Amino acid sequence: MAPILFLIFIIMPLAEIAVLVKVGGLIGLWPTLAVVILTAMAGTWLLRLQGFQTWQRAQAALQRGEAPVAEVLDGMFLFAAALLMVTPGLITDTMGFLFLIPPVRHAVAKGLVSWAIRTGRLQVYPGADGGMTGGMAGGMGRRPDGDGRPERGGTQPGPGRKPDGVVIEGEAVEISNDEPDGKGPSDPDSPWKQ
Repeated sequence: MAPILFLIFIIMPLAEIAVLVKVGGLIGLWPTLAVVILTAMAGTWLLRLQGFQTWQRAQAALQRGEAPVAEVLDGMFLFAAALLMVTPGLITDTMGFLFLIPPVRHAVAKGLVSWAIRTGRLQVYPGADGGMTGGMAGGMGRRPDGDGRPERGGTQPGPGRKPDGVVIEGEAVEISNDEPDGKGPSDPDSPWKQ
């Protein structure tokens, strides 16, 4: 954790200052400031546009009864892009713009989810049909077979899948409301007699 904080709070600002000084020396102070301000404004506009589209896709997934896993990850990366673009500097602006490009964002998200699962920072539990709950098996909420629909749980195993969950055996006993004599339960203090 300490190397990451060192990178964020010491190395990154120094790198931003060095790049701003170098670019300022090449194109001048005012054009450099204009580039920083214009990239922040353009990023804010793109963020608003893509954020609204992501919100609409999440709503559509919820209406279909599906977990909006990909949409939530998209939203997190769009928020990260906004933070990077609001931070003054050309390096963070470039990183923010990269997160605004959907294929780049999806590739980074898929890599981060795979890393989190591999290192145990994220745990994915099998569903009733042997698939992964929440759609994490295909990365970004998509099925591993290439189908565009997100993963969904079920009760029947699909082709090539076998249920491997815990099986609990037991007996079911039907309890009727009335006893054979028609008087109901025999316990006068029973809450079910009311």
